[in-house]
Amino acid sequence: MTNLLMLASTKVDPSRANYHVSGLLWSTVFIVLIIALCLDLFVFNRHEHEVSMKEAALASCLWIALGIAFGIHVYFDISSQAAGQYFAAYVLEKSLSVDNLFVIALLFSYFAVPKIYQHRVLYWGVIGALVLRGIFIALGAVLIARFEFVLAIFGIILLLSAYKMSFSSHDAVDPEKNPLLKLMRKRMKMTKHYQGKKFFIVSKGIRYATPLFAVLLIVETTDVVFAFDSIPAVFGISSDPFIVFSSNAFAILGLRSLYFLIAGLLGKFESLKYGLSFILAFIGVKLMAGYLFDWHPPEWLSLGVIAVSLGVSITYSILVPSKSVEIDEHLGEGLVDLDEAFDDAPEEEL
Repeated sequence: MTNLLMLASTKVDPSRANYHVSGLLWSTVFIVLIIALCLDLFVFNRHEHEVSMKEAALASCLWIALGIAFGIHVYFDISSQAAGQYFAAYVLEKSLSVDNLFVIALLFSYFAVPKIYQHRVLYWGVIGALVLRGIFIALGAVLIARFEFVLAIFGIILLLSAYKMSFSSHDAVDPEKNPLLKLMRKRMKMTKHYQGKKFFIVSKGIRYATPLFAVLLIVETTDVVFAFDSIPAVFGISSDPFIVFSSNAFAILGLRSLYFLIAGLLGKFESLKYGLSFILAFIGVKLMAGYLFDWHPPEWLSLGVIAVSLGVSITYSILVPSKSVEIDEHLGEGLVDLDEAFDDAPEEEL
């Protein structure tokens, strides 16, 4: 995947910002990601436990500091223009991740995932997201390099996504309609109950998947759906694969801590989706205008639109609270009977 990303970075349309990123810098990104993930799993979270607000806040600060530090490194190693694009893409991806957290919170509630195991699902979900988004970004960069009109298609996708986000409701998410879950039930034997932190267990020589693995699969598929919004949006800020991938990676790294930090507050930011919708619409128009009229606004304008839109929507959410039911009222209670949700599972208690 690294070779594909590096190859794409040399073929992007030269009319847009395109940087000569060394193999050493690419390697540095992957090494930092691997070290960070290993520390998170084998040092900071060796034992399963419920993540406290204090722990989540400290971890969030560390992840954000790491993302900022890398942006500063981009400033000195590449250019100020590249750093501006990185920070704009980082803030955008971080903001879109908050919308993704709404869905994850509903999924955890729907399947009554014990809080002690939620970090485990998010951890492996992040690894899957990094791999899948790396593939999507590499393919997107190659497509843009070969067919410039793909930018206009991305613009249309973002405009449609902005419209959908403005009028959609997170409560409408129905995991039962997830095609991967349906396929899993047909092809795999499943237990009715959680088996601790395990995704699979073996009993009498037969392998069974647990509900925790089903939740992980659904989290991964929902991230793929969100990637169709976020990746075209980031390509609207920079066409350089290194900037797109690194901003996505460092933003996603802090997703787990951010979830535990603001899970109880997600219901208070209902108006955030309107700010995100405006940002997606702006970038969609920017991509289409760039392709049709060769209009490429400076990086500070994109960063300004993102900052103002988020600031206004968050402030409005705080001053005018939503009347909808807050997500934290349901967290951990479960909206379905697991026996009914996994009625195809074996009767034997494992």
